[in-house]
Amino acid sequence: MIIDFVDKMNALIKTSYRFPNQTAVYNGKVRDVYTIGGKELVMITTDRISAFDVVMPRGIPFKGQILNQIAAKFLDETKDICPNWKCATPDPMVTCGIMCKGFPIEMIVRGYLCGSAWRDYKAGAKTISGVPIPDGMRENEKFPTPIVTPTTKAELGRHDENISKEEIIAQGLVSAEDYAVVERYALALFERGTQIADRRGLILVDTKYEFGTADGTIYLIDEVHTPDSSRYFYKNTYRELFEADKPQRQLSKEFVRQWLMDNNFQGKEGQKIPEMTDEVVRGISERYRELYEQITGEKFTVSDNEDIEQRIEKNVLNYLSK
Repeated sequence: MIIDFVDKMNALIKTSYRFPNQTAVYNGKVRDVYTIGGKELVMITTDRISAFDVVMPRGIPFKGQILNQIAAKFLDETKDICPNWKCATPDPMVTCGIMCKGFPIEMIVRGYLCGSAWRDYKAGAKTISGVPIPDGMRENEKFPTPIVTPTTKAELGRHDENISKEEIIAQGLVSAEDYAVVERYALALFERGTQIADRRGLILVDTKYEFGTADGTIYLIDEVHTPDSSRYFYKNTYRELFEADKPQRQLSKEFVRQWLMDNNFQGKEGQKIPEMTDEVVRGISERYRELYEQITGEKFTVSDNEDIEQRIEKNVLNYLSK
């Protein structure tokens, strides 16, 4: 029942575990990653939410569970395309898997001209990450074929920057041989994601993939095809809205960015994060539930979140003991 969903306002915004044989911990904008024995990762998707590279002061109940379960589902549904890091999901908010050395780039695959690519193109850019863009394109127009526009992987609090394939190889960020592999994987993953989205009445517009290596093998790492890493349009209204030059109906966390912009916040210096009232938090939580059900085609089942930290610790310890 929805009333059960919105009334459970507990959210996990911080973790501080000491698991057996723990060797390191990394706190990202959304995920806390614990290294076990130097070879395995315990990735906890918290309820933190970020926008404009800023982590908001309040967590969103069930957001971590939603993102973790979407990513786990699509990692399973794409493992025939390329190896991925996932080994198990011992808790609704936790994925455990192979520790990889991540490539310092993100592979952005775009099927449509929108977002930052459109803004750059509208400002006069003829290429995006070194990829030529045809003349005369309109916002939200489909590319003849999907394009790969890599970015650097910035440190926390900094912005990713567009970078070309040639620059990546010349700077030694990724070898030419490895880049060819991850580019092939990224395009194949995007094609699969497009097919899955189509069955759900959606268009996979653009997304990001991250890759890394372990023991000489290249793995897909982190999340995949979640609303935090991808942009979706609704298929049934795309053509009508495109022809009318109207904004597309989106399935992504764009609604969070829009709420912030409507309240005069874009992450710029001196700007104050607007107050996140209980009503706002409930609304965002409910939208994430809708995203989950639309993207996966499955009913969202709420987990017990009376004591999230204790539940996670119990489940992870049980997994590690085996």
